[in-house]
Amino acid sequence: MLFSSMTFIYVFLPIVLLLYLVTKKELHNPILLTASIIFYAWGEPKYLAIMLLTIIINYIGALAVNKYQKYKKLSLVLTIIANLGFLIYFKYFNFIIENINTLFHSNISALDVIMPIGISFYTFQAMSYLIDVYREEVEPQKDIYKLALYICLFPQLIAGPIVKYHDVADQIEQREVNFEKVNLGVKRFIIGLSKKVLIANTMAVVVDKIFIQDPHNFSHFIAWFGAVAYAFQIYFDFSGYSDMAIGLGLIFGFKFLENFNYPFISKSISEYWRRWHISLSSWFRDYLFYPVTKAINSSKFIDDITNKLGRKRASVFALFISLLITWFCIGFWHGAEWTFIIHGLYNGFFVFIESVTKWNKEGKTKLIRFIQHCYMLIVALIAFVIFRSVDIKYAWDYTMNMFGLLHLHKEKIIYANAYYIDNVVIIAFLIAIICSIPIFKNMLYFKNKFARIFVNIWLLVLFFLSTSFIASGTYNPFIYFRF
Repeated sequence: MLFSSMTFIYVFLPIVLLLYLVTKKELHNPILLTASIIFYAWGEPKYLAIMLLTIIINYIGALAVNKYQKYKKLSLVLTIIANLGFLIYFKYFNFIIENINTLFHSNISALDVIMPIGISFYTFQAMSYLIDVYREEVEPQKDIYKLALYICLFPQLIAGPIVKYHDVADQIEQREVNFEKVNLGVKRFIIGLSKKVLIANTMAVVVDKIFIQDPHNFSHFIAWFGAVAYAFQIYFDFSGYSDMAIGLGLIFGFKFLENFNYPFISKSISEYWRRWHISLSSWFRDYLFYPVTKAINSSKFIDDITNKLGRKRASVFALFISLLITWFCIGFWHGAEWTFIIHGLYNGFFVFIESVTKWNKEGKTKLIRFIQHCYMLIVALIAFVIFRSVDIKYAWDYTMNMFGLLHLHKEKIIYANAYYIDNVVIIAFLIAIICSIPIFKNMLYFKNKFARIFVNIWLLVLFFLSTSFIASGTYNPFIYFRF
């Protein structure tokens, strides 16, 4: 079930909210858990068992980690292996087989496996809980139903944000629902819905038209426009979903952390990733980068490197290894394609260079900050091209086209710019630019009475337009459902 569907907006959500508001607090968790299971089973009932099994495994694993101190690390490792086992089988098995066949010229048959929606998100949430218990940051959840609610809570079940257990543990036990939260949550949901339906879906049309073409067969201008349009598509698609998830969380009394913070105003790739998909980058920072860095720095290997190269160079080498592992995993998390892996390593390379050269520090003058911002946008746009491309060769050719380094087949450029860009696309493009910068960041918190009335009227208009577009069938699934 999609948030941007008439079934969810006009049937599922009103029924769940009505039941939630008219019942006692003791029934709130059971109602949300039941609703979350129905929400997930609506589209893929056969994969519900995988999610429920994940809940049971992590429930038992966390209790074992807490109770059997002698086998604490073993319990952690075995439970993580079980979690990753599901993920590898459903998401990466055929990719691994395909690359083994290519490398060793073998003929191992692939499996007819369909990836369960949301498995990357709820698996990482489950591991967050497990690791938090191992680190003794939280107590293990004795009530399996409360743990199930954390892992499969429907607002963030399918495409995040990835909510860490320690951020919501207290809220699962006790939370308050009031008019202010519901009111703010509804408004936040409408903003997210509008981002998705009115901007992301409009950009999707032109992006699909461009990226289906051979890069030799469209102009340099269209290449740049396609890259920017895709950046807007994926940003408003995913940040829109995150807004809806955060809004739904508020409606039911939960406060989820922000997942996007105007990433396109960044002045370095390091800052960009502190603003883009914050829940994912912070997850890998807390549960992979820091532990890997600690392990490397405390190893005998790094001592040997220090003796040979000196402390400063050894430190740089350790940082390189930590970032290499982390960004490989971030890229691979997105999907079983080499383009995703290259996308991760590409971003990691610039994060490493910025860390070593201190380019990730904001410049002291307006000129330097402007240059930093331009640099970030160019690097990020190339990353988006890699991310969207069907393979590495396509990404290379497309990027070469952007910089005028690709020989164009002018006789095959049969589509004029008007084929890709019409008035609706131009309007959506301009709105996307405005909404990408924090001009209206605090509009939901205006204190002036007339300003609040204007915002409320504007949100009603957006809601009407969004649902009209949905009713006409002009919407597509969220991009991050595939991850």
